[in-house]
Amino acid sequence: MVKFQDINFRKLDYQGLVTLVKWAEKEGWNPGPHDAEVYWATDPDGYYGYFIDDKLIGGGSIVSYNGEYGFMGFFIVLPEYRAQGIGRKLWYQRRDKLLSRLKSNSSIGMDGVLAMQSFYAEGGFKIAFRDERHEKIGENFSTHTNISSINNDTIDDVIKYDAKYFGFSRPQFLVPWVNLPGTKSFKYTVGGKLKGIAILRKANKGYKICPLFADNAMIAEELYKACLNSAVDEPVYIDIPTNNDAAVDMIKKYNTTYIFECARMYYGNPPQVNMQNIYGITTFELG
Repeated sequence: MVKFQDINFRKLDYQGLVTLVKWAEKEGWNPGPHDAEVYWATDPDGYYGYFIDDKLIGGGSIVSYNGEYGFMGFFIVLPEYRAQGIGRKLWYQRRDKLLSRLKSNSSIGMDGVLAMQSFYAEGGFKIAFRDERHEKIGENFSTHTNISSINNDTIDDVIKYDAKYFGFSRPQFLVPWVNLPGTKSFKYTVGGKLKGIAILRKANKGYKICPLFADNAMIAEELYKACLNSAVDEPVYIDIPTNNDAAVDMIKKYNTTYIFECARMYYGNPPQVNMQNIYGITTFELG
């Protein structure tokens, strides 16, 4: 049994974050091969863990978006240190540390697996909606003429569009996210105006759509098809908010396979966004 006085709570360096990503892969979370690079660029002060001497035994993300919004994720404790109260203590310490990094009355988001939702509720988080992961094998589809790739010339418009549905501007995340090796990104424009975006990121297994935001269901479907068309014969994953009926209808239409689900939970008020335009959330780790 570990003695709590032997455990130190401290900020992770980049290699500590890389270790968390490797743990996530072992847990079956299917991260991408370059995720740590983007996570670090988003908030290098946003990763904390427990150490015994210099050995990391548990950790997670407590990312701040300009002090206006926080997100907790990547909560992992090594198996041999579980069921000893370590995870509970670490989770509360991370929550309180993140609150100290945010402006007063800022909220925190997280995605909780079914088994942990009651624990997170004890810590002040309330369920806003369920998000389900679905898989479909990519196949050939024709791409709508209004769809083109996101590039550096249009990234400013994409950042503004993304902020409408994430709730906060996050260029420090989005710019490197779009430019990750193996990532394919799409925008739907009408008359030069942005009407939807989808980012298809290479994961260790297959690809993940993260996010898919669109003005309406038709545009969302066209972007979804563009993603499937860009990963033929590969598994393509999307995490849909189940309180968007059009997103639920879309994955039914394409006969996807349900993988698992989480619940988006908030400490404080949820971001003021229109859920009917969110067809795929971005990540379970950083929001």
